[in-house]
Amino acid sequence: MKMNVLVVGGGGREHALVWKLAQSPHVERLLCAPGNAGIEKLAECHAVAADDVAGLVALAERENIDLTIVGPEAPLTLGIADAFAARALRLFGPDQAAAQLEGSKAFCKEILDAAGAPTAAWGRYDDPAAAHARIDELDTPVVVKADGLAAGKGVVVATTREEAHRAIDEIMVARTYGDAGAAVVIEEFLPGEEASFIALTDGHTVLALASSQDHKRIGDGDTGPNTGGMGAYSPAAVVTPEIHEQVVRGVLEPVVAALRERGIVYRGVLYAGLMIHEGRARVLEFHVRFGDPECQPLMMRLRGDLVDLCLAVIEERLHEVEIEWDERAAACVVLAARGYPENPEKGVPIFGLERAAQRHDTVVFHAGTRRTAEGQVLTSGGRVLGVTALDETIGSAVRRAYAAISDLSFDGAQWRRDIGHRAARAAGR
Repeated sequence: MKMNVLVVGGGGREHALVWKLAQSPHVERLLCAPGNAGIEKLAECHAVAADDVAGLVALAERENIDLTIVGPEAPLTLGIADAFAARALRLFGPDQAAAQLEGSKAFCKEILDAAGAPTAAWGRYDDPAAAHARIDELDTPVVVKADGLAAGKGVVVATTREEAHRAIDEIMVARTYGDAGAAVVIEEFLPGEEASFIALTDGHTVLALASSQDHKRIGDGDTGPNTGGMGAYSPAAVVTPEIHEQVVRGVLEPVVAALRERGIVYRGVLYAGLMIHEGRARVLEFHVRFGDPECQPLMMRLRGDLVDLCLAVIEERLHEVEIEWDERAAACVVLAARGYPENPEKGVPIFGLERAAQRHDTVVFHAGTRRTAEGQVLTSGGRVLGVTALDETIGSAVRRAYAAISDLSFDGAQWRRDIGHRAARAAGR
C-alpha cells in the first residue's frame, strides 16, 4: 500500500524521522510541516507551524495524507490527535488526555503513584508562598520543576535553599516559562546516572526500543545549564537486562494499565527519563514523543520499516511486531549556536555540509536551519545540527561523528567534546 505521509515538526528529531521514512516502500509522498533546510531535500516542506493544529488538519485534508507522525510534544498536548481523529485522519501519537503525562509534571507523578512505579517523593504547589515554605522544610539538593511544558527547560536541581527559592521566583513569579509556571512540582533529588528508556505502546502491549542516553548540560563534564540535549548514543550500557526488565514490567506496563483504568488508551511513543542508582531505576519524568537527540541514533540503528511500526500502534496490534536493530552503536553530537540555550544567535551561514554528507555511515541531521532564496543554509535555532554516525562501538561511532564535525563550520558554533564519556568509562577506556 502506497501512502502520503506527513511529519509534524522541524528539528533534528523530525529530520531523522523523515530520513527513515524516505526509505520505506510504503511512502509515495513525504511531507513535513514546517521542516528545515535538511528535511526539504527529502520531503515537501509546508510552512505550517507544529503547534497550528487547525492548519495541520487543513494540510492533511488538502494533501490527502494517509498517515501523520508527530515529532514534538506541543501539538500532542494541544490535542492534535483528537482533532485528526474527529476528521477520520490517521495519526501516530497519543491523544490530549494521554499527553498530559508530559504536559503536566503533577499528572505524571499521580499516574506513577497510581501505577506503583518508583519515583521521587513530590508535591505540587500553585501558590509561591506555599512553595517557599516547603523549601524551608527540605534538605538540599532539591528539584524544582515548572508543572507545564517548558521546552525541555524549567527544571532546576538546587544545591542550596537560596537557589531553590530563586527558582520558584523565576518560575512562578517572573513567569520565565509563561503559563508553564502557574504551578511547580517540588521533589526529592535522585542520585545516579540518567538514561532514556523509549518504548512504543498501543495501549495494551509495550515494545521497548533500543536503549539510549543523552547529554543534557551544555558543557563538557556535564557542566553548565540544562539544554534540550547536546548529544546522545545508543545502546546505553547503564540499561542492563535487569534494568530493562524492571522498567518494562515495573514502570511502563503498570503506567499504561493505570491510564487505561482512567479511560485513557495510550497509543504512541512512551519515553521514561530514568535515574539509575545501585541497580535500581526510578522515573524522573515522562515524554510522549521520541527524544531529541535520542531519535537520531535510534533511527540510524533501526532496521525495518517505521511506517509498519506506526500502523501497528495505531491499529492496536503491536503484539504482532518485533523490532530488529543494527548491532553497531550510533552516536549523535549536537552543534549549537552561540548563546544557546539562553539566547541563541540566528542567521549565521553554515559551511561544509556537502563535504560532511559524503562521509560513510554518517548523517548530518538538521535541527535549527533554513535556506535562503540563494541556496545558502543559515542557522535558525539553538540546536543547529546533529552529526550522527554508526560504528562498531560507542567510542568509534563518536570518533566518526567528530571527524565529520571537522568538515563543518559556522561562526559561534559550540559542541561538547565528551559525548559518550559515560560509555567510555563503563568500557574502561
